[in-house]
Amino acid sequence: MTAVFITIDTEYAASLAARGRAENFARSIACETPSGPAGLFYKMALMDRHGLKGVFFVDPMPALLWGQEAISDIVGPIVAAGHEVQLHCHTEWLALAGANNRFGATGQNIADFPFERQCAILDWARGVLVAAGAPAPVAFRAGNYGANDDTLRALAHLGLHYDSSHTPGIAGGACRISLGRDDRRPVRHCGVTEVPVGCIRTFGGGLRHAQVTAISAREMLAAIRHARDHGLSSFTMVSHSFELLCRARARVNRVVRHRFERLCRGIAAMEGVESGTYASHPPRPSSRQEPRPVLPAAGLREGLRLAEQFVSNRLYGAR
Repeated sequence: MTAVFITIDTEYAASLAARGRAENFARSIACETPSGPAGLFYKMALMDRHGLKGVFFVDPMPALLWGQEAISDIVGPIVAAGHEVQLHCHTEWLALAGANNRFGATGQNIADFPFERQCAILDWARGVLVAAGAPAPVAFRAGNYGANDDTLRALAHLGLHYDSSHTPGIAGGACRISLGRDDRRPVRHCGVTEVPVGCIRTFGGGLRHAQVTAISAREMLAAIRHARDHGLSSFTMVSHSFELLCRARARVNRVVRHRFERLCRGIAAMEGVESGTYASHPPRPSSRQEPRPVLPAAGLREGLRLAEQFVSNRLYGAR
């Protein structure tokens, strides 16, 4: 069986911090709209309907402004529904914390800090997550994927076993981990097992990361079948708590919501595939040296996705 890690970065928006916690929760976590919710609770209900388990990477950093309850309101429902909570961290919140910034520094990404300060930030964030009701996390993903090798060493120092910040499908992104685009298999690196985000091949030899807003459901399901058919143990896909909304987070993006719904149906129906968590399917470093095979580019799939993206941007990109 190939395990599909349906990972969802679950986070308040730093850009909406001035609006207060209640509005931020409504627009970034619950994603309430006139046509109903499209965020955390909607996604969990949809996965439950199809017998799938999700991995929710929850960011505790807003507790600097709003206290532990802001995180408990996220963690509690995830744990109660039987899904998995792991650690996420957007250090942009340190610049918003003012006198509550206990670390004496600010930075856009966790990689902007030296090793010792990364250890302190991650240890505090883990403590908030556990105090909010989560089991002790074993896995981490950096906000903006912005980790470096010191981040992995800090995770190992704190006893976390896995990181999923390496994104071979994003060229020139914020990730500074010393792995390249050919490092697509789970690999032991700087004391932890790095579990890369999945990707597909595009025309011209490029790669595109397996995020719900980045590739179509058709491409994602084809990539999962490709992983299964090549005997790969896992495939990691990414979404966000707010990702099914329009850019202004006021309306449902029906194109992207349809993608997620189709993905859940497709994964549940696919033979030889099951949803996985870090507890149920612990990733193991691969012994293979050659790059992991990746779904080849296909003109029809890519063309249909580009058309779909055009429609989505026209209807939901501006507001």
